[in-house]
Amino acid sequence: MSLFDISIETVQGTDTTVQEYKTKAMIIVNTASKCGFTPQFDGLQHLYEKYKDDGLQILGFPSNQFMNQEPGSSTDAEEYCRLNYGVTFPMFAKTDVRGKTAHPLFQHLTKEAPGIISDQIKWNFTKFLIDADGNVVKRYAPKTQPEEMEKDIIELLQK
Repeated sequence: MSLFDISIETVQGTDTTVQEYKTKAMIIVNTASKCGFTPQFDGLQHLYEKYKDDGLQILGFPSNQFMNQEPGSSTDAEEYCRLNYGVTFPMFAKTDVRGKTAHPLFQHLTKEAPGIISDQIKWNFTKFLIDADGNVVKRYAPKTQPEEMEKDIIELLQK
């Protein structure tokens, strides 16, 4: 199964696929609004604004699997991101990203880009950089700031 075949749920509850967001480069990130890494929304939004016209897409997937840091609804999560960080890139329904209930998207991502100690996503704001063919190019730790990804993004956008 290709990354582009995987069904994902929008905040509004409708199904779509990642194919709809296929571009030259894509970042898929699991998020939470009450996490110490939440200010990374600023950096992600900056990258999106700077490179969206060149083919960058960012997809955010709120998850409540880490210390109840996304306790509200999917709509609450999206609204928080828009109001507090000006996020304009697509946010999706709350999603399990690890364990037996992990969404097929995150099962695919972690299989393609295993972590250092474990394949499991360890925390919010784990970021995956994907090329236009749907290949996971690189996995970034939660502590990696979005601006640290810029060089890799530029390389993909130039292909």
